[in-house]
Amino acid sequence: MPTDMPTDMPKVVTRFAPSPTGFLHIGGARTALYNWLFAKRNGGDFLLRIEDTDRKRSSDEAVDAILSGMNWLGLDHTGDVISQFARADRHRQVAEDLLSAGKAYKCYATQEELAALREESREKGLPMRGDIWRERDPSQAPEGVAPAIRLKMNREGATTICDQVQGDVTVQNDQLDDMIILRADGSPTYMLSVVVDDHDMGITHIIRGDDHLNNAFRQMQLFEAMGWDAPIFAHIPLIHGPDGKKLSKRHGALGVDGYDEMGYLPEAMRNYLLRLGWSHGDDELITTDQAIAWFNMENLGKSPSRLDFDKLDSVNAHYIQTADSDVLIDWFKADLATEIEHAPTAEELAQVKLALSSARERAKKRADLAEVTAIFCNIRPLTLTEKAAKAVAGEIAEILSELASTLENLSSWEQGDVKQSIFDFAESKGMKMGKVMQPIRAALTGGRPSGDLMEIMEILGKEECILRLQDIAAQ
Repeated sequence: MPTDMPTDMPKVVTRFAPSPTGFLHIGGARTALYNWLFAKRNGGDFLLRIEDTDRKRSSDEAVDAILSGMNWLGLDHTGDVISQFARADRHRQVAEDLLSAGKAYKCYATQEELAALREESREKGLPMRGDIWRERDPSQAPEGVAPAIRLKMNREGATTICDQVQGDVTVQNDQLDDMIILRADGSPTYMLSVVVDDHDMGITHIIRGDDHLNNAFRQMQLFEAMGWDAPIFAHIPLIHGPDGKKLSKRHGALGVDGYDEMGYLPEAMRNYLLRLGWSHGDDELITTDQAIAWFNMENLGKSPSRLDFDKLDSVNAHYIQTADSDVLIDWFKADLATEIEHAPTAEELAQVKLALSSARERAKKRADLAEVTAIFCNIRPLTLTEKAAKAVAGEIAEILSELASTLENLSSWEQGDVKQSIFDFAESKGMKMGKVMQPIRAALTGGRPSGDLMEIMEILGKEECILRLQDIAAQ
């Protein structure tokens, strides 16, 4: 636990509580990351609760997608995954307790009555409180109408949220509606379930999107009605698209698995998401260990962040450059297999590993690595790009065949010896070195992105280089 944390502070417990109605989107991933980091920094617990009370929209596939996304990001949670729906009996009991204590009441209002009240409130410019039955006697209830249970909200004074990001935010209590906590069919509402679960799970801090700020005022009244301590809130601004508008699919509002498929490393995504709303001085590249050591609520930003794929590419490129070679190869091996149309052999992977030092310098995504390193696998004869085909056309093909014969006589395949042999060959042909090197590169790489030619030839080896040069003459 950090030395700046009060010694008498209760154990920090945070939570991530997604609804299983779709994939784990980037905003949810950032929320999960922040809660995970805060718990990790303070030696606390990070819990995962699936808010699956909306049975029509919830699905097992969405739950699997959320768990898969969390696993890919490396955000491990404490204990078992909690299903909110499975705790419905507990939620109902709290509603009944509030009813018995006179802090809630039965509402027999029909949909028609509520619609009329809503229209009347709109015309008068007043909030819709839904409190038709707040002071009425249940004996007046129409026959056959099952009641909902509403919380009897405090009408006096104000409710203030001491938010760690937004500061103190206040709403007058007379602006709040008597919210339904138990529907007429006996099912608990989201507002009730969230509060009960946060209390029972011992949640001490909640970091979530500022679209939940309005909910917090109502939830605070539930905490107070039950005599429970409320968690500390931190409502963070949402992520926007590059144009400053609400993030949507056209901006790249994909599931986390989509970013995996696009070729981003989980370490890079953690770093990028961290900086989308939190800062540590001017640091841009922050390891996970540093993030755990440094993360705090004081440095959470108050303004919306903008998704920037160029920045994400830059961060990803850094992590590609610094990743362990074996981990990196395992990461893009499937892409490499697609590129060369066969599973790479151990020998091919060994050559790919030798090429990584230069290949990773130009790669921004997984596919870039596969494309650059594919030339070190057995993909003869190479498919040439249009530019490469022009470079080896006509008499150049015959010249490359002659060069292959010359290189066959080399006893050493050291870079210096190979380069000298090519220089001597070019001189014998009355050609400038560049006029020879360009066709050689085209023949050996097919026009694919590539690094230093002498390094490429050394890694490919003498036999493979000669065969590729001879392939040009045979085409």
